[in-house]
This record gives sequence, structure tokens and C-alpha cells, in this order.
Amino acid sequence: MKKWKWLVWLFSCLLLSSCSLPGLKSNSSGDTIAITGGITSETQILASLVAGMVEHYTDKDTTIINNLATTTINHQAMLNGDAQISAARYTGTDLTTTLGLDAIKDPKEAFDVVKRDFEKRFHQTWFPSYGFENTYVFLVRKDTAEKYHLKKVSDLKNVADELVAGVDTSWITRKGDGYEGFKKTYGFEFQSILPMQIGLVYDAVEARKMDIVLGYSTDGRIASYDLVMLEDDLNFFPPYDAAPVIDDDLLKKVPQLKEALGRLGGTITTKEMQKLNYRADNDLIEPSIVAKEFLQKHRYFEGK
Repeated sequence: MKKWKWLVWLFSCLLLSSCSLPGLKSNSSGDTIAITGGITSETQILASLVAGMVEHYTDKDTTIINNLATTTINHQAMLNGDAQISAARYTGTDLTTTLGLDAIKDPKEAFDVVKRDFEKRFHQTWFPSYGFENTYVFLVRKDTAEKYHLKKVSDLKNVADELVAGVDTSWITRKGDGYEGFKKTYGFEFQSILPMQIGLVYDAVEARKMDIVLGYSTDGRIASYDLVMLEDDLNFFPPYDAAPVIDDDLLKKVPQLKEALGRLGGTITTKEMQKLNYRADNDLIEPSIVAKEFLQKHRYFEGK
């Protein structure tokens, strides 16, 4: 597994170096639009949704570049011209990572800032959010929630010193929305906090290796393991609204894209995204098939 991840990382770095690899610019003919996906089911589903809308409403073909591991790598692909659409961008992440700004707690303000600054700095357009945000969320088993009467994060204050928590390795040292900021906002810390890969936290809490974990709100495994999400009642985590981002030059060349991708705005709730991710992660359906089924079910949102 470690070897595989190292190869993915190496390939991503080579792929997006300042000199693009020959043949990667699949839009060189002008008839193919390259779309970045990612390494998660969610980002790959969203990339396929965007591709489906592009091909349905325009005369362009698409190609999807998956397995780009980070927001930074996705962004670099856009800057290099290796891709023209980034299908899965999140406001909170781009605020702090891409733009280097402080986290903004108000969702509308956060969206307005990334939209304005991406246009100004990179000549890229943020489209309206799909309708959901994929934020951090604390998760417990049902028996733990019932035992300690847990519904929101504040409910943990009197029992946190009895609980072992598993969290994303990077979250412990993150500034702003990391563990130090969390302790200041909520006024407590856990008995023990263990760093681990984000993909392992769901298995760990389900297997009773720990009591509480920090996961992602749209992950399909929340439903798979019947986990309880605790409400972030003090609004500690910034908004992570998901939306596609498009290069301005492409919008000028293919103006039909504005309406095509605009139709996806506000069409996917958090619960719906969980279901789509569940289809991929639990039922092992290819993300591209999950996306195609979703678009066909909604008739490509032709009535919007």
C-alpha cells in the first residue's frame, strides 16, 4: 500500500511539473475538455457529473484526469493548462490553501471571497455550489451516542476525558481549524488523540478501536457503519461548499458551458452525496457509472 501511494505521489508530481508531459494536454485539438477529478469517490463522481453535462449540452468531448491527490495539484493542473475544469473544489480549503487567507466562517462570504480572488488572480470562474459541503464532522457509534447522550460536539465536554479519538494526521497540527483551535473554541480535549489516515477512521470506530473519530460529512461509510454525526454547534469548522471551477478562456470559447454547469447548482444535498459515495464505496460501483445513473435519473436537469 505504501509503495502504491508513493507511485501515485511521484506520478502526480511528474504530471504537473512546470513542463507538462507530451499528450497530457488533451484539449490540443480544441474538441476535448480536460477535467480534474481526485483520489476519492466523491471527487471522481463529481468529475464524471461535470463531464456528462458538458457532453450533453455541448459538442465537446471530455477526458478526466483522476488521482490528483491534493487541491494544490489540481490547481496546478489548471494553471499549467493541463486541465480547463476542476470539478471538485471546496471553499474552505481553497481559502486557506490556494489563496493563503484566514478561514471565514460565513458560507456566503467564503464563497464570495474565493469567487472574487480566483477571478482576479487566476482568471478562473467559480460556479454555484452543487448544494452540499464536505466538512469535517465528529462521528460516534450509536451505542456511544446513547451511552453519553451525544447529539452535538458540546455534549462531549463532560465525557471527553474518557474518550479516545482518532483523527486525520494533518488535523492535529493544522492552524485555524486544527486541534489547537478546536480546544480553544470548545474548551476541552480528549483523553487520547491518535493520528491516522482519514480513510481508516471509519473502520477504527466501527471496530471499537476508538470511541470517536473525525471524518468527512459526505462519506458513504457513515451510512455503511450507521455512525452518528455530532453537530458542530459552535460552528468551529469553516464552510467547505463544493463547486466546479472553470478557466475563463474556455468559457469564452464555449459559452454553452455557463448554462450547462449552472444547471448543477443546488442539485445535490449532503444526504444525496452520501448516497452517491455509498454506491461507490460500499456497493463498489464505478464512480463514472454512479454519476451517469444520477444524471439520467434527473434527465440532465433539463427542466431547470
